[in-house]
Amino acid sequence: MALKLLLIVFGVVLILWGIYKMKTDDAFAGKTQTRKNLFNLLILGQASGLGQLLSGILCIILGIVAFIIK
Repeated sequence: MALKLLLIVFGVVLILWGIYKMKTDDAFAGKTQTRKNLFNLLILGQASGLGQLLSGILCIILGIVAFIIK
């Protein structure tokens, strides 16, 4: 029970961290933050904070599924 709740809380932390990273990280080019993130995705192969955001969503989904399956 506690492990399932911990998984959901960890997912929320990852989502918040991903959103923060996407809003604050800088890139080589781009005027807006959206363009900077797209530039990072195309040139570097990763968008700033995108991995944390998707991992957080996956953790929350797995935590909810674990509650349902028991």
